[in-house]
Amino acid sequence: MGAFGWPHLLIILAVILLLFGAAKLPALAKSLGQSARVFKGEMKAMKNDDANDANAAGTTGAPAPSTDGTVVRSDSDSSQPPRSA
Repeated sequence: MGAFGWPHLLIILAVILLLFGAAKLPALAKSLGQSARVFKGEMKAMKNDDANDANAAGTTGAPAPSTDGTVVRSDSDSSQPPRSA
């Protein structure tokens, strides 16, 4: 296949015009624009959710595993009552 140039685009546009008609093209363009806007908004929301999940995972106060696999509790972890001796 060779280069895809202006003559090819004009032929494709003419075929689309014949298939859909001139009256339906503005509505088609509007729906495509709305779909792209919704898709972009959803992608942005997913990125924000991922960023919020990453931030929340670092600040939950959950015990961190040590290098040997045991769980190390921090001094600020007050989920367990203090042990009596």
